[in-house]
Amino acid sequence: MIEYEVISFKSLDMSEHNEKIYDIAIVGSGPAGFSASTYASRYKLSNIVFGKLLGGTISEAHKVCNYPGVSDISGLDLGMNFYNQAKDLGGEFKSEQITDIKKQNDTFVLTSDNGNTYVSKTVILGIGTNRNKLNLKNEDFYLGKGLSYCATCDAMFYKEKRVAVVGGSNAAVMAASMLSDIAKQVYIIYRGTELRGEPVWIDEVMKKPNIEIIFTTVLIGLEGEQKLERVKLSRAFNGQETLDVDGLFVEIGSEPNVDLANKLGLELDDKKYIKVNSDQSTNMPGVWAAGDCTSASNRFRQVITAASEGAIAANSIFTALKKGCGSTEIY
Repeated sequence: MIEYEVISFKSLDMSEHNEKIYDIAIVGSGPAGFSASTYASRYKLSNIVFGKLLGGTISEAHKVCNYPGVSDISGLDLGMNFYNQAKDLGGEFKSEQITDIKKQNDTFVLTSDNGNTYVSKTVILGIGTNRNKLNLKNEDFYLGKGLSYCATCDAMFYKEKRVAVVGGSNAAVMAASMLSDIAKQVYIIYRGTELRGEPVWIDEVMKKPNIEIIFTTVLIGLEGEQKLERVKLSRAFNGQETLDVDGLFVEIGSEPNVDLANKLGLELDDKKYIKVNSDQSTNMPGVWAAGDCTSASNRFRQVITAASEGAIAANSIFTALKKGCGSTEIY
């Protein structure tokens, strides 16, 4: 896995943690979070962003080709651009995971995995989604021993080797395309009858001579003594029920990360995404949500929609704080 450098916008000592009250605490360091920070700073609202992965999951994308004004950029570079812009405008960042949020009078107290506490007038949740797993009994054993959930992070370990990608959506076809430039052979294992990614990515995959697609097949087992050596298929492929591979990349979607939402008592939709209004506000006064964790943007989970929602949330908070002179009791 790639080790990301810990970067902070500004240095804060422990005493300041207990004394400073931010206008906005932004939980999540992806496009939604940094967009919210950028707009908050332009509105002269003090803000701090929390997150372990700089740029969020977009940093794991091989290429981003559909962000307006940027024809072709790696996800990591795009995430760094978001960070740099927010930093230059005065936002603060902590490479910490927020584990708890409590309402205390007119403010929110946020606790991180390091035991640090922060106080803010309002909160924006840009907490994204968690990757789905195969739910096979020995899946955890093979993690890092041939099994990966991040092709961008681990692709170079498989130069001139045989790998497989599980899934058939955008993430899967993008991963397969990238891996085909590194690995000797790439298999796409998909339970459906046709790929569901964007046509441009599907066309690229179809043109690759070292990519083979195995349709209507489910991966049902992982095998190997010390590391992954083969995968077991639900039906025979080329006369065999197993497929020899050196690496396996799981790209089968994700689910909303709602731990903090549940702790705050936020209303969720039937698919467990945070329900938001047109201004990204939630059912709890003082709490907004933005990005892939929400029910907004017609559930079209893209970088541009996450960034848009983050900007809308910051604008909404600016308007609310201006009307209420800083009190969250106005909502």
